[in-house]
Amino acid sequence: MATTETALRIDPSCPRWPRELRGIEAPPEALWLRGDTSLLERTPRVAIVGTRAPSPYGEAQAARFAATLARAGVVVVSGLARGIDQAAHRAVLGESGATIGVLGSGVDAPWPRGDVADEMARRGLLLSEFHPGEPPRPHHFPMRNRVISGLCAGVLVVEAAQASGSLITARWAADQGRDVWALPGRVDHPMSRGVHRLLREGAELVEDPLEILAGLGLEATVEDPRSNPEVSETGRRVLASLEGETLSAEQIASRLGRNLAPVLVEIVGLEMAGRLDRTPGGLYRRLDRPR
Repeated sequence: MATTETALRIDPSCPRWPRELRGIEAPPEALWLRGDTSLLERTPRVAIVGTRAPSPYGEAQAARFAATLARAGVVVVSGLARGIDQAAHRAVLGESGATIGVLGSGVDAPWPRGDVADEMARRGLLLSEFHPGEPPRPHHFPMRNRVISGLCAGVLVVEAAQASGSLITARWAADQGRDVWALPGRVDHPMSRGVHRLLREGAELVEDPLEILAGLGLEATVEDPRSNPEVSETGRRVLASLEGETLSAEQIASRLGRNLAPVLVEIVGLEMAGRLDRTPGGLYRRLDRPR
């Protein structure tokens, strides 16, 4: 693993400069890298972006898509922001997959700070066109969005408000000739409006990560959970928490003392495997006889 504690600078004259950035409008003059720099040489890359204030559904879907893509060898790119971005990064790290965070600050001062940023510096790659030491500034984030899309074969938007930085990323992607995928949401949820707007404007509707893999020309290497009787330790704890109970995802996570996003990944897998059922009220119940 080509890992560095400090920032490594590359520019368009360097062999490792991403060729995808050579043809975009207003390409960065240089990039600073921190983490596993070999990830920049891997393709294909797909961006997963969305709101900083997602619903549990949005977090679960971002994690589901990210984990499935990572298992198929796709590099998942996002912006490290709270919400959908971090749900995607966490899911990939949980699969020991490849993920790149494109920052609106220097790579030595990632924002927001926290465990995801720390793990990305150790096991993923932090990337920025801004000099080390540069703090996050509001105008940096729309700028970094063109790099997120420029690095990737396509951008998936999972939950976004009507006026959203994620829509800026999607429009950059369209201008750069990249694919734009959108995951539909509830019609009465404000974070569905931006995604539905993209769908009206011609984004491709996706419901399953295998659709993205097929569009990339990749084999679906992901096992059907129904064919695998094995349940992870966290999955067993989820099922144990539902013995004689009907609980929300938030209540399950609280009982397990875990963050919501990884618990949602387990819940989705158990639901697909027929081990639990989601009731109309959004509560989960255990199925002792898998369907």
